[in-house]
Amino acid sequence: MTSRNGLLITALLLCHLIAALPVVTSQLPPSASGTSSGGEEVTIEARQQEKVGDLYRLRGDVVIHFRGYILSADEITYNAATGEATGSGHMVFDGGPNDEHLEADHATYNVKTDSGKFYDVNGTTGARFRGKHVVLTSSNPFYFTGDEVDKVGPAHFVVLHGRVTTCELPHPKWTFQAEKVVVDVGDEAKLYHSTFRMFGIPIFYFPYVQHPVERLGRQSGFLIPSIGQSSRKGTTLGESFYWAINRSADATFGAEYFSSRGWAQHMDFRARPAQNSFFNVRYSGVLDRGFGNPKVDQGGEEVRATGQETLGHNMRAVVDIDYLSRYVYRLAFSETFTQAVDSEARSNAFLSKEWNGYFFNLLASRYQNFQSIQRGDVITILRAPSFDATTVERQVGHSRVFWSYDAAAQGVSRRQPEFVTGNLDGRFDVAPRVAMPLLLRGWSVRPEFSVRNTYYTERQTTPLNGPGVPISQGINRHDFEGSLELRPPALSRIFDRPLLGHKLKHSIEPRVTYRFVGGIDNFPNILRFDWRDVASDTNEIEYAVVNRLFAKSVQPEQESCAAPDEEDYSAFPTQAAPSLERSLANTGGAGCKPTPAGARQVVTWELAQKYFLDDTFGGALINGRRNVFTTTAEFSGIAFLTDPRRFSPIVSRLRVNTGHQVDVDWELDYDTKKGHIQASTALVNWKLGDFFVAGSHAYLQVPGEIFVSTPFAGPNVFNQFRWLVGYGNPNKRGVNAAVNLGFDVNSRFLQYSAFQTSYNWDCCGLSFEYRRFALGSVRNENQFRFALSLANVGTFGTLRRQERLF
Repeated sequence: MTSRNGLLITALLLCHLIAALPVVTSQLPPSASGTSSGGEEVTIEARQQEKVGDLYRLRGDVVIHFRGYILSADEITYNAATGEATGSGHMVFDGGPNDEHLEADHATYNVKTDSGKFYDVNGTTGARFRGKHVVLTSSNPFYFTGDEVDKVGPAHFVVLHGRVTTCELPHPKWTFQAEKVVVDVGDEAKLYHSTFRMFGIPIFYFPYVQHPVERLGRQSGFLIPSIGQSSRKGTTLGESFYWAINRSADATFGAEYFSSRGWAQHMDFRARPAQNSFFNVRYSGVLDRGFGNPKVDQGGEEVRATGQETLGHNMRAVVDIDYLSRYVYRLAFSETFTQAVDSEARSNAFLSKEWNGYFFNLLASRYQNFQSIQRGDVITILRAPSFDATTVERQVGHSRVFWSYDAAAQGVSRRQPEFVTGNLDGRFDVAPRVAMPLLLRGWSVRPEFSVRNTYYTERQTTPLNGPGVPISQGINRHDFEGSLELRPPALSRIFDRPLLGHKLKHSIEPRVTYRFVGGIDNFPNILRFDWRDVASDTNEIEYAVVNRLFAKSVQPEQESCAAPDEEDYSAFPTQAAPSLERSLANTGGAGCKPTPAGARQVVTWELAQKYFLDDTFGGALINGRRNVFTTTAEFSGIAFLTDPRRFSPIVSRLRVNTGHQVDVDWELDYDTKKGHIQASTALVNWKLGDFFVAGSHAYLQVPGEIFVSTPFAGPNVFNQFRWLVGYGNPNKRGVNAAVNLGFDVNSRFLQYSAFQTSYNWDCCGLSFEYRRFALGSVRNENQFRFALSLANVGTFGTLRRQERLF
């Protein structure tokens, strides 16, 4: 019995040894070419092995490990002397710093020279395979197939008669099918004589294309062409060239051809020479053949330049320049409604210095307001040069008295039809002020006193029925200003019963302010340039009350500070596992203590009104005309003074913010004297999952503006709606759609509308848009635009990302 048991045990051990994968380690001799000074270790695993001299015949789950690479196949013949391996039956090549992965029907590969030929190949770079899951290890994963792939060196492939894509194989949504593809792993792929295919359908032919294989630095080259259709412009075709000037600057130059209008040009220059400085210039223009019968030229150009430079010694230089040659150009060719109806062009450049709370600014500015589409019908206000100096409030010793000042020395001018000042008039303004804030048993009292003196080198004659006439005669304006602000203690209550899982607190904060300005007896003779010039006498009381509602969640906090397990991310085929350092940084590190969530202000409602003891504002008010003074502009922002009055409109400001779902802003001015709403502006945003709604309503009722160039009076009532309704977001897979509308209630006219829809796959997205502009006689246009976005490649079409609705 004992001998029989021993025989069985011996037989079982022999069977296990035969079934096990034998492992052989071979020390390769130096290569014949002498490129290696020593041997290289190669590990071989196979179910069956035969060795004749330096030749290994390997069968059954063959795996060869060498220098971080893995070569596997059903059968491989390997020459240890030359390093040549010839395999067949699902041969796979894996490894390298860029995670190269090739699957071939059969191949020949030299482990010493890193070269070989693969046949009937599917390959990837920047993706690591873990069973059925794929973890991306590159920002630009790259997939390719080919009848033959020659690996001619480390990280260098030549694909013959192949396809490349960023979609997952074996059924990619889009491909570039090329006769020859030269792939530099970690750099780029060069495609020769390629055809772009979408779902297998040939779309475009390209003699030469470059495709990134890794996130590279910027490279110069032609961008993907654009194409579109418009009822006004006709068929549009465009192309651009991108120039990577250096590591801190680049530029894009391009042109578009409008079959019905002419040529359009654009340029975009960007520079970031330092971390805290930048300079951008954007140019656009159209050489218009004209529209209508007879032809009307609507062409023009616009230049926008922005920049910032942080200098030493707390100095900063900023430039923001907007030059518009003609307003009709913006109306006719702007791609967004908001920009098309903007009749203003502002330019500012300043150098600012801060020293211990003192601020010194050297400024040049230019403001233009285009009154109509007629040439020359524009108001231009220039301030250059302008030197301003201010300071924060400063305490006098250890007293309760604080002082500050505001001073300016400026050169100003104003030009408009039938009204032109000097080329450069002088304006000198200084206003020191003193305040003494007090706190008495919860009552806040703040008296403040100031004197202001402003000297102008030019004045205007006293206007009668129209604007005055500028004359070269100096004028001095001075006044005394005083105010007293009183804030009683706030009333508050905390409600014990929670509402929707939140505890609520309501507070009421009243305030009363008395303000007096006296001494301005020459208001009609002052030229108007900006806010400094509309100061007038006033004797008034402002009273207001602010309601605030706070909410705090009563749910217990859920603290989770543990770093996520890196292996868990292998279940997501489109995400790379984050590093442990990044995970700890996002969660606060080991043993972190999240800050408890505090109360959130969800509702703010302010009601305010002014009572004017001096209803003529020191005689500055002109009966029957719209008057703009500092005291009314700062209070409401809407001109409401057309005749003497005691009470201002009641101003209501409501803000509701419940978190990420609902956001409401509503500003309302109700005129108690005339018994109607003077102005109302409402903004609403609501989001629920992938659904979102945004709306706005603007209502304004003011005396009609008399345009300068013509005796025509503008409308005195504006009533317009804007709505945006949609589903999805730019990165959501599947269907996304949105609709945008702009409607004028008075004219019962749809000024603007747009409908966009898109469908996103794993590696590409397709978007369509119909857009309509109805801007009177200048523009009545229907646009059809589309965009095809390819992951890690770019976007083809005329629908730009910044113009999308979602």
